[in-house]
Amino acid sequence: MREYVQIEGTERTPRSGDHVIGRPDPQTVIHATVHIKPEGDQLGEFVRNLAVAPYEERQQLSRDDYTKQYGASADDIGKVKQFASEYGLRPIPDLAAHRTQSSGRAHRTVELRGTLVAFSRAFKVKFTRCRGRKGIYRSYEGPVQIPADLQGLVQNVMGLDTVPQAKPRLRRMVSLGGRDSSGAQSYTPDQIAKLYNFPSGVTGKGQVIAIIELGGGFRRKDLKKYFQTLNIPMPAVKAVPVGGKNAPTGNPNGADSEVMLDIEVAGAVAPGAKFFVYFAKNTNRGFFRAINTAIHDNKNKPNIISISWGGPEGSWRASDMDSIDQAFQAAAAMGISVFVAAGDGGSSDDVAPGNVAHVDFPCSSPFATACGGTRIESPDGQTIASEVVWNDGPEGGGTGGGISGYFPVPVYQNSVSLPAPVNLGAGAGRGVPDVAGNADPESGYNVRVDSQNLVIGGTSAVAPLWAGLTALINEGLKSGVGFLNPLLYQRIKGNTGALRDIVSGNNDTTHLVGGYPAGPQYNACTGLGTPNGEAILNAFK
Repeated sequence: MREYVQIEGTERTPRSGDHVIGRPDPQTVIHATVHIKPEGDQLGEFVRNLAVAPYEERQQLSRDDYTKQYGASADDIGKVKQFASEYGLRPIPDLAAHRTQSSGRAHRTVELRGTLVAFSRAFKVKFTRCRGRKGIYRSYEGPVQIPADLQGLVQNVMGLDTVPQAKPRLRRMVSLGGRDSSGAQSYTPDQIAKLYNFPSGVTGKGQVIAIIELGGGFRRKDLKKYFQTLNIPMPAVKAVPVGGKNAPTGNPNGADSEVMLDIEVAGAVAPGAKFFVYFAKNTNRGFFRAINTAIHDNKNKPNIISISWGGPEGSWRASDMDSIDQAFQAAAAMGISVFVAAGDGGSSDDVAPGNVAHVDFPCSSPFATACGGTRIESPDGQTIASEVVWNDGPEGGGTGGGISGYFPVPVYQNSVSLPAPVNLGAGAGRGVPDVAGNADPESGYNVRVDSQNLVIGGTSAVAPLWAGLTALINEGLKSGVGFLNPLLYQRIKGNTGALRDIVSGNNDTTHLVGGYPAGPQYNACTGLGTPNGEAILNAFK
């Protein structure tokens, strides 16, 4: 009898409030992704060396060189395919990789198709049907298992379940448009860029920004109208299907708002850049494949990635966090900057009952730049009169931030004093966020969604804001800054005025957890602070 072993960190249990209602049809056909583990720690060592190297001496890899040095071997891919075939699972082409002129070797994945009963036999799981707040989904019981001879080769198996994995990190302003009786004021993204002194004379020309979306879509007529209103040239925007597609629902209260916010914020800041929007399904497999496809896209070649979706670390399988973290390591090795929203649920990250601190993932990966949120006031629209931590309480939300319970402190954060974790029960971990920007919906962004003009905030707006700024900086430097975090902590932090300390407020939105206070240098609400774009560019020069 064939000996099997567990893949660590692959257990699934029903979420709080969800319950099992039965078993799915065993003849249901599904698709799954097998992630092949990198050999040894060679990639990790390469990226760690990159992190401590002076900016001018960095030796980053092309996508082709990455595949040659760190891609999966044909032999390893063959072993996975052989095992799958023995259990009636069919290896299939990765259409997203084909469209983007990349390969399973670069992605380190094998795509499989088969019935639930075949997957159950191959990976020793029992499938279940569960009911949750957002409907019925497929899950499974127990850890995923593999033959012992594949131990050390298979990192993860994704797609066995359809658990909704992430949420868009946005919040809407209660009253729409302009200043109202509560004192709220909204801004266009280019106004925010001016308030943050983004570099002038550059548009992001020559830069390619990837935007990851797990639902919704964009309408070109809305984009055209929006940029005409701003008197800004409409950027080039193209959808890339990765198991999902550009499918606007017509509901401005749904995922369309996230898609349009991301495009409109980054596009208004860097209209000269090219934008590719990678659409996937909201599952662990969908999220991973969208990120992996963008990173290894050898056709469109994005050098900046913006992600405004996430979930508390505790809602992820450990194996999924490892897979996405390894994808971000590949991005760092190839000089791709990754920006991720830090969440909108304060120090609890919207986790019920709200008495435990959490940080959001994937922003907590040490190889992503986590983007927290502030509230600005600018009565004249020309200068910032005040800027504080975004915290509107449990209903209005507030910036995510805190100490990771999964990822250790990265070497680049050794230069700052990280706070002790609040109510976490864990030791020292990665501090979140790294940087911040305007996010409060009460000082939110004027956007257009499904023919409606809305005001939207959330850290969802900060990731594309920093992505757009990075496109401007890259054009100004005539090169890419690449993996930004080490540079933020080693080079930018020491340049007076490049980052604005946020010293007022905290992110305890529930008053049950205890939050993290603002303060000079580094804090777990707004990181190193908000940008002075021109000063950051000059610091690199």
